[in-house]
Amino acid sequence: MRQVFIGLVLATASLVASASCFGSGSTTTCTDASGNNYSTYRSGNSSHTYGSNANTGSTWNQSTYRNGNTSSTYGTASDGSTWNSTTFNNGSSTTTFGTDSRGNTFTRTCSAAGCF
Repeated sequence: MRQVFIGLVLATASLVASASCFGSGSTTTCTDASGNNYSTYRSGNSSHTYGSNANTGSTWNQSTYRNGNTSSTYGTASDGSTWNSTTFNNGSSTTTFGTDSRGNTFTRTCSAAGCF
């Protein structure tokens, strides 16, 4: 399930990378090649992203809060299911743990030696 979660994050990142975006440092709105929209609002140590699918009208959202070397992300998928993750960076490694939108828990630690 970690692969699905990571795949969704990477797919979203690649869509936004090929999207047309406008806005300032605190607000950015993007439209990808399929007409899907993504808006991100940043304030202090938090960011909130809202997306909509142009074909289905479905929506999703994600909020990230940063405190020192820890980031916590909470999201709601288009089907209403929720997910969360917390990432902790101790300088020599980064550990991410949470629950995906199907209720499965995951943990991943990465360092210079690799990820496990």
